[in-house]
Amino acid sequence: MASRYRSDYTIGEDNIQVLGMDIHNPVFFVSASLIVLFVVLTIQFPTQTNEALVAARGWTLATFDSFMMASVSAILLFCLALTVLPVSRVRLGGVNAKPEFSRLSWFSMLFAAGMGIGLMFWGVAEPMTYFTGVGGTPLGVAPATPEAVDMAMAATLYHWGLHAWAIYAVIGLALAFFSFNCKLPLTLRSAFYPLLGERCWGWPGHLIDTFAVLATIFGLATSLGLGASQVNAGLGMLFGVEDGLNTKVAIIIFVTFIATLSVVRGLEGGVRILSNVNMVLALALLMFIIVVGNNISVMAAVFDTAGNYLANIIPLSNWADRSDEQWMQDWTVFYWAWWVSWSPFVGMFIARISRGRTVREFLIAVLLVPTLVTLVWMSVFGMNALHQAQNGIGSLANGMTSMSLATFQMLESLPLSGVTTLVGVVLVLVFFITSSDSGSLVIDGITAGGKHDAPVPQRVFWATMEGLLAAALLYGGGKQALAALQAGTVVAGVPFTVVLLLVCFSLYKGLNANLRELRRTVHPPESG
Repeated sequence: MASRYRSDYTIGEDNIQVLGMDIHNPVFFVSASLIVLFVVLTIQFPTQTNEALVAARGWTLATFDSFMMASVSAILLFCLALTVLPVSRVRLGGVNAKPEFSRLSWFSMLFAAGMGIGLMFWGVAEPMTYFTGVGGTPLGVAPATPEAVDMAMAATLYHWGLHAWAIYAVIGLALAFFSFNCKLPLTLRSAFYPLLGERCWGWPGHLIDTFAVLATIFGLATSLGLGASQVNAGLGMLFGVEDGLNTKVAIIIFVTFIATLSVVRGLEGGVRILSNVNMVLALALLMFIIVVGNNISVMAAVFDTAGNYLANIIPLSNWADRSDEQWMQDWTVFYWAWWVSWSPFVGMFIARISRGRTVREFLIAVLLVPTLVTLVWMSVFGMNALHQAQNGIGSLANGMTSMSLATFQMLESLPLSGVTTLVGVVLVLVFFITSSDSGSLVIDGITAGGKHDAPVPQRVFWATMEGLLAAALLYGGGKQALAALQAGTVVAGVPFTVVLLLVCFSLYKGLNANLRELRRTVHPPESG
């Protein structure tokens, strides 16, 4: 069946060969040059760079908070609508396409690449921050009260639930559809073919792909920086390792090296294996905490968190309510910008592993499965931490020493704390590696003009650049490293939201046209 959205453009026809790399001109050169320039300036002028980043973050959050809140809610509603519209029957890859991966491997890969490292960092830190009021309070609830417990869990899941995965889903679905059904390159510019036509292969497409690379690498750098901080904190508790910049940079170098080896092995030999190992480790740690936790009823915690989440999802989404404006900007708008900046990476990765799924199956899986797993994870980790804080158990009774230590402080009050802390460190490292190598594979694809298998030197280059950028942001941020990491994400992510909204419109046009073609093929009009 011929698609209405087909092009004579050949994947990689604008590519050139340089130093063993198969690179798309000018996307590779512009993206790489801007990132190298940023790294050099950050190392040369760390104070000035940090000041500029923090100022840009503050202005962006204050100026575009309402836009971000409204846009992400609109994207979620769009995804929900697609699951019930007739276009939900469209199969990615065509009517005869078969899935390449089992559902278990599919779920493991999309979840590990999407949020794993963040859940390890924020699973305890975020609810504790809201409960204690250190980082502001959602909807103005008084800290350290029973109401604060409910709101802390509701707000945490709000940031990691349906809204977040809707951002990933819309990009992933668009990339999968236009690549597998319309035979266009697996790169973000292809999602704009219904709007731009053949201009996708000119400067508008170059601009879109370059923007996608920059947003992706800054989003990844934030996660890698957080991961390095948490690994450093865990090693400090276990072995007395110094908590400092040099240690964090050494961790980033080590992880970047391992991630590079995984990237060289490719999707099947590297990412898939690591994702499956990661899910086994995560499940083992989760089950251990469920069994030995602080008299927490897991089912009660899960149902309470789910109920509070659903009860507060609309108030938390209300950008017109300014009673908690600072909290909304510092937390919700930052999270939305973070997920948006990750969306080219996670969306493209999900697209690559989702051939053969229907639109409805894709959206239900991508929206619900990670949200349900996150619900259980946050409920177990968060409620155990809050129980300790409320009942004077362990060091969390006196508040968090630091966000990086929060998870390990919770584990410290449970049996076999040394073993579980070590497992936690390993888990963060593997999540760290999975995020890095998945991101490298995706950026390789964009900067290779949509080719699935970029040469090894190209994969090594982008894995190295991710590590350099994360290290540079940590160095430039100094004592404000977290703020510097967040600033890069916000500044890259907020404007990219406009791209996502346009993708929604373009995707619906493409799906609708495909469905009409399918109907004409099955029931052709009678002649004469």
